Amino acid sequence: MTDHPAVPPGKPTSYSRVTLSRIMTAVDVNLYGTVHGGVLMKFVDDVAGAAAARHSGGTAVTASIDEIVFSEPVRVGDLVHAHAQVNWTGSTSMEVGVRVVAERWDSAEDEPVRVATAYLVFVGVDVGGAPRPVRPVLPETPEDERRFKEAEIRRAHRLARRRAIQAHRAA
Repeated sequence: MTDHPAVPPGKPTSYSRVTLSRIMTAVDVNLYGTVHGGVLMKFVDDVAGAAAARHSGGTAVTASIDEIVFSEPVRVGDLVHAHAQVNWTGSTSMEVGVRVVAERWDSAEDEPVRVATAYLVFVGVDVGGAPRPVRPVLPETPEDERRFKEAEIRRAHRLARRRAIQAHRAA
């Protein structure tokens, strides 16, 4: 068993916030002429990983993607921004929420369009790859509190689903 240091002091939600931006190009498109969902999924994982690493103060790896919802297509030339923050922390895991918006290349003065949202679970790991303690997240606003509580609901659903599947396999 690996000895881990004590849990570091908590950090406010705002400490973990990260935004990545990029212009989508012709190499990003699928057969339908819009940006491939896999390109957006990698972009989501990249920004979520940055937020998780920032919050946890070290390496964090993707454990699961709870949900990703694509609400609008992204087109070549769109300037896409992925915003991430840690919503909830456990002893070694964190939920990161990601919101992806696009500034349309042909209507740059319009408000950005929400194109995707996602929830990912990351685990802080040490140099040997073993789970390590992560600092608590300290919600700062009513919106942060709402996200924290909803993350706890998603966690309860993940654990219940895992137990149900294990019980079914054992039967």
